[in-house]
Amino acid sequence: MSLPSSVDVAIVGAGTSGAAAAWYFARAGARVVCVERRPLAEAGARWVNGLTRTALAEAGIELPPGAALGEPHPFHLVTDAGRVTVRDHDVVDVDMRALVALLQARAQDAGAVLAGDTTVLGRDGDALVTDRGRVRARWLVDASGLAGARLLEQPAVGTDHLCAAAQAVFEVRDRDAARAWFAAADIPPGEIYARLGLAGGFSVQNVRLHHGGDTVAILTGSIPALGFPSGKAMLDRIVRQQPWIGRRVFGGQGAIPLRRPYDRLARDNVALLGDAACQVFPAHGSGIGAGILAARLLAATLGGGGTLRDYEVAWHRRWGGLFAAYDAFRRWNQTMPPSVLDELMAAGVIDPPFARAGLDQTMPRLSLGALPPKARALGRRPQLVPGLARVAAQVGAAHLLSALYPRSERRRLAAWSRGMARVLAV
Repeated sequence: MSLPSSVDVAIVGAGTSGAAAAWYFARAGARVVCVERRPLAEAGARWVNGLTRTALAEAGIELPPGAALGEPHPFHLVTDAGRVTVRDHDVVDVDMRALVALLQARAQDAGAVLAGDTTVLGRDGDALVTDRGRVRARWLVDASGLAGARLLEQPAVGTDHLCAAAQAVFEVRDRDAARAWFAAADIPPGEIYARLGLAGGFSVQNVRLHHGGDTVAILTGSIPALGFPSGKAMLDRIVRQQPWIGRRVFGGQGAIPLRRPYDRLARDNVALLGDAACQVFPAHGSGIGAGILAARLLAATLGGGGTLRDYEVAWHRRWGGLFAAYDAFRRWNQTMPPSVLDELMAAGVIDPPFARAGLDQTMPRLSLGALPPKARALGRRPQLVPGLARVAAQVGAAHLLSALYPRSERRRLAAWSRGMARVLAV
């Protein structure tokens, strides 16, 4: 397959954010080419991921039958001595294979050219250089992931901000044994058992039975740079320990950037999307919805006569504060031993409304009625107060700074970046 020599938009990466960008640009009438280093059918995440229904609705995406694995299910956050249950949240489990296929099909139907098995060698001015030739484009979009094309030579993400995650769906070999395992943890079948703190403060092991008990989904994640086993090692361990878990059906693994999005999301004629931009929600490493909505914003901004600078200003002012605020909490959380998680739950700091806000990717709302009991609980645990006060100040400052993200690319942006770095310093 030959590539067009000249287009309006050349996109690197045909996963969720790249395929979404190709669709949004093409349906607006732009000439689009989207290249992917793997076969198109293997692009993007190949596992089950949580997405909010709010993000899907804003993105204009109606999932095909079978892509969403049921409605939102109760979520049980469990530590050695504590538990918080969120029964009403906005997150649905989505098979990423089906979502990527849907977005690619929509992009092609709208007229975009998608080409798999294509290696990007770099860029030369306004041209994307590939092993299939050069493609001149008005705009270049890097949606190639954390270790992809790096068209803006964006800085590498520090290892202490990388989550090693793994997710897979397995057949259930013994339904009775599976139900007994969940019953021992007092988790009803079909609900999500999220075990926290198994490998440091930022670590999780989510397990859920679905499809009537025929299959089980397991998600694990940790930060190995802090001296803990990787998500893949955690997943392999639970499979070895539980003989009722059978054959692996599908899944995947990878590194997820947890740091807040880059200060610069665009430069010259290049824009960053998704993991390539670190547009990943830091509290739990979900970036699918963020990448798709960023693609929609980019296409709408440029299609409406705006500039790449308008895109990054709009993104930071709308979502930057949310992501930076949760990054502040994540940086503190990952240093905590599991016992502190127990105390935070006991003190009511991590309660159902707080946990739901994290799942739904929104800022927590603290009612006046909730303050006195939390204050009394913290009064019995004074050792928690200094850390909480510090992270609360960081959260507030990061949120405010993002709302003030400057339009100037020179002196004001440099000062803004220094200020945000100081705010989030641990």
